Amino acid sequence: MSLTTASSSSPSSPPSFEFPREYHFPPFFTRQTNLTTLHSQLEKWSSLVLSYCRHHRLFRLSLSYDGAPHEELFRNRKLGRHLRLADAREVLEFMRREGRAERVGGKDGEGGGGGAGDVYWVYWKTPEEWAALVEGWVEETAQKGTVLTLYELTEGEGTRGTEFYGLDPDLLQKALQVLVKRGKAQIFGQEDQQGVKFF
Repeated sequence: MSLTTASSSSPSSPPSFEFPREYHFPPFFTRQTNLTTLHSQLEKWSSLVLSYCRHHRLFRLSLSYDGAPHEELFRNRKLGRHLRLADAREVLEFMRREGRAERVGGKDGEGGGGGAGDVYWVYWKTPEEWAALVEGWVEETAQKGTVLTLYELTEGEGTRGTEFYGLDPDLLQKALQVLVKRGKAQIFGQEDQQGVKFF
């Protein structure tokens, strides 16, 4: 099994990721049968997935069987071990229940087959956390009352250097919806030409 990324934004590759020590032990790749041990294993995998995605600025993961640039996450070639697809899916479902992942398209639920149902948002920052960052930037840069395009927010010169620069557009939408619900923003326009006004 390997892993593909549905979204990555960093044009330059970051320094190599340092895997935790558990990654270098064969039992880490075998689903544990004892419930307490399994819970601990799922927590460690969850932590690894979040750290890995944060490091590589990945916002979505797609489980698949073809070769992929980030397959090392679930496959340790030195050990000759990998996490089975069903077990990788169990890790992401565990993360979903913890509020750190979500099926793309909102098709939450246990199990599921392959295909589109195996694409997950990975929330190393939740939409609420991204919303707080955007709101903080709006305050700091006196953007209240200004209309900005969604492109300006994630790709504009004014946001270069912010954590949300290069943010996946769909995840930006989720963050902005948090601000809309709080009465802090309003979204205008058609899907490809959307702008947002902050209050």
